[in-house]
Amino acid sequence: MKFHGLIKKLRRLPSIPERCKLSITHKHIVLIGGGTGTSTVVTGLQKYPVKITALISVADSGGSTGRLRDEFGFQPVGDLRQSLAALAHPRNQEWVRNVLLYRFEKGKGLQGHNLGNLLLTALQDMAGSTAEALHIATHLFHLHGEVLPVTEQIVDLAITYTDGTTVVGEDHLNFGADGRMVKSIALIPHASFYTKAATALYDADGIVIGPGDYYGSMMPALVVDGIKDACARAHGKIMYIVNLMTRHNQTHGWKVSDHVRGIEEVIGRKVDCIIVNTGKIPQHILRAYAKEQEYPVQDDMKRDVRCIKKNLVSTESSTQASSDILHRSLLRHDPDTIARIVMEHI
Repeated sequence: MKFHGLIKKLRRLPSIPERCKLSITHKHIVLIGGGTGTSTVVTGLQKYPVKITALISVADSGGSTGRLRDEFGFQPVGDLRQSLAALAHPRNQEWVRNVLLYRFEKGKGLQGHNLGNLLLTALQDMAGSTAEALHIATHLFHLHGEVLPVTEQIVDLAITYTDGTTVVGEDHLNFGADGRMVKSIALIPHASFYTKAATALYDADGIVIGPGDYYGSMMPALVVDGIKDACARAHGKIMYIVNLMTRHNQTHGWKVSDHVRGIEEVIGRKVDCIIVNTGKIPQHILRAYAKEQEYPVQDDMKRDVRCIKKNLVSTESSTQASSDILHRSLLRHDPDTIARIVMEHI
């Protein structure tokens, strides 16, 4: 009863955009994607006086997220939790970020689980929906910004390979496909664009797609029914951040133009800006990726005036918990550089 009383009080609180009203001169930036890529952009942008709304894929099914989804039947929260943690200010909210990102290294039943995933799952159970759970968590942690699921429906990812076979479950992308290349993905069942997410897209001054796993994060966020129409109606400039590396069995051999073509086809319009890395990647990192047959995305759009080319490689090394069995990127985009480019061109 105490929990339900708390939820009733929190529901009466104004929404984050209303509570944190920004000057009319401040921009509203909407991010679309999921996972580490989108959370990296959130990390950079939250240092600026902007209104941030992250629209996140809810099709993941591996790791801690997958276990909780199977046990409780709620939408997966892993990607949502990463963007929520990124909204925490690195100076005065460091422990908020630590709590949301903490992963158990031991403990029967707990090993491999993420504390933030457990917290959000509990809030889903108490509040009755993912969107409400995120709203409550944002207030509890005093975060400035908003994280929304792209759809309110529970969906699975159907992956079709070039040989015509289809498997169901996003986790299949993490463990290879016996040499088969991904041809396309779809959501099962077909899912509608969350109304509040669509409203944010219409209202945005700038829309940022990516970076992130092309078929695991970006496409699941972009193929919901209604998002193509929403992108067509949106007045904000659309920016696409190209991945640093290809992904074996997904984007092997793809160049910048291949990534851009795929994004533009699914959103139904040209992107206004294409952010491309020109920075050098350390040799030891390249060797590690080469073992997985993954390589830097080659720039073949040298004459396209929409391209913004900078050194985007983060100098901070990426670490992975021993209990985390999923495929994780060693490289990251530099959040400060990305944020500066976005602010300069929105």
